[in-house]
Amino acid sequence: MVERDNEIKGATFTLSVLHITDANQDKIRALLESKVAQAPHFFNCAPLVLNVEKLDAVPDFEALKDLVESEEFILVGITGARSEAMKTAAKAAGIAVMSSGKKRAEPVAPVASKPEPTPAVIPSRVHVGPVRSGQQIYAAGTSLVVLGSVSPGAEVIADDSIHIYGTLRGRAIAGARGNTQARIYCQQLAAELLSIAGTFQLSDALPAGLIQRPVHVRLDKEQLRIDSIK
Repeated sequence: MVERDNEIKGATFTLSVLHITDANQDKIRALLESKVAQAPHFFNCAPLVLNVEKLDAVPDFEALKDLVESEEFILVGITGARSEAMKTAAKAAGIAVMSSGKKRAEPVAPVASKPEPTPAVIPSRVHVGPVRSGQQIYAAGTSLVVLGSVSPGAEVIADDSIHIYGTLRGRAIAGARGNTQARIYCQQLAAELLSIAGTFQLSDALPAGLIQRPVHVRLDKEQLRIDSIK
């Protein structure tokens, strides 16, 4: 039997991001508690990233880390740090400094443009049959088509749109790499969670009149909009 060496590979994960405008611990605790109350199983030991872009002063990262972990989340990093002092303080607290990948481009002198090659089209990933509890299906770089239902506790993820020809009872995460034009379609809505490009909605916030109905979900002004398919 041939043993393989250890290796590092790239992978894509869906992370919840908490945007904070000040470091008031009471406000942060109240927000986290409200989210856990909505979906205790989903958020139990869930990884969390803090967006500190709107903070002017360097917060007490040790205290924030203790606070987040006391609410059963796991703080894996921060994003949006605007100063080296903030980055240094986060690293000293054992918190990773992450990049959102949205840097403003520097102005450059105009150059003669060359026609770019047409990118290869990646066909949609098609899953035939139900997606069972505990199962995860991920369509990297493309859309996902599920010819069946998605059970509670199951998760379907796509970098583009998700089409479910059945009942959605689990979690559907479209636009996993930030595609705000991604959509979610399903024949019957009963989802635990809907997410497009990081904006999510839990089961208790779903419109009652659309439960068990065919729907189309899209991102509209940084909020999820759910419309009936007639």
